[in-house]
Amino acid sequence: MSDQPSATHVDLAPGYRISRLIKGGWQLAGGHGRVEHERAIADMTAFAEAGITTFDCADIYSGVEELIGEFLRRWRPAHAHPAGHVRVHTKFVPDLDALGSLTAHDIRRIIDRSRERLGLRALDLVQFHWWDYDIHGLKDTAHYLDALRQEGRIRQLGVTNFDTARLATLLDAGIPIIAHQLQYSLLDRRAAGTMASLCMDRGVGILAYGSLAGGFFSERWLGVPEPTTPLENRSLVKYKPIIDEFGGWALFQELLRVLQRIAGRHDVRIGTVAIRWVLDQPGVAAAIVGARDAGHLPHTLAALHLHLTEEDHAELAAVVARATGPSGEVYALERDRHGTHGRIMRYNLNAMR
Repeated sequence: MSDQPSATHVDLAPGYRISRLIKGGWQLAGGHGRVEHERAIADMTAFAEAGITTFDCADIYSGVEELIGEFLRRWRPAHAHPAGHVRVHTKFVPDLDALGSLTAHDIRRIIDRSRERLGLRALDLVQFHWWDYDIHGLKDTAHYLDALRQEGRIRQLGVTNFDTARLATLLDAGIPIIAHQLQYSLLDRRAAGTMASLCMDRGVGILAYGSLAGGFFSERWLGVPEPTTPLENRSLVKYKPIIDEFGGWALFQELLRVLQRIAGRHDVRIGTVAIRWVLDQPGVAAAIVGARDAGHLPHTLAALHLHLTEEDHAELAAVVARATGPSGEVYALERDRHGTHGRIMRYNLNAMR
């Protein structure tokens, strides 16, 4: 990052400013209930008008780039002044089955497809993912994405779900990466330590997803029995195994009780405290908040100006210190395609061929 974050915004690079809260788009891609087109556009407008002017999506989030593109077509003519500027972060996620044969033509075509869907001459930030490090081509792909940046098709480059060694390799190769999107929450602190240190040393801002654990960090889950399958949406399916890694439902309930006590002291919600904790972590530039609608927007915004005291942090740290996991490198558990976390992933959603 090129500057210290303010309460509401941060410069990821010179001239590239984003909001510290980012509206995530995954929940609009299916698996979370029916998406109403006009309601989704109205909700995006509400977020932008409230100052959350950075949006996150991906080429594999079905229909989301198109939805944001429609929002932009309506928003920008009426908000041409700088305060109304919206940033859209998307991802480049080539299919696992296509990694070994990925060509420059494939990469250009996928990037151009995102440009067309979003209605943008240049994509603001493209976050690059690579499913399997044993498949050759990661560095070549990164260099070609940088070539597209130099052509003007992309403004900034980032990565998502990389481990420390591979991120360092790309940075050492001269790839101008300004952001790393990864999972970071009170439940999952794998990014702390070496990854956070690398990012801070090399000017890479961490964009944290999962700060609300797919909705588990809320009053709804306090004091209730452990949920059983089938869970009601893909967010809960994704984050319930993280709770299991953390130490199970009983320890999670202890964490929720501490969060509720802290929230009561500040007259906010449990989720607000959970988001603020993430924003306070070294190296974190912004927190991505997955939201199907604007129903919780006031509580989300409250995280920007919440000040957690030393006592608050100490109470949370006491519970977190008893966690059994998750451990290891960022996204390492998810890379095991036969494990609990990897089995729920969908690896071939890009429809490249």
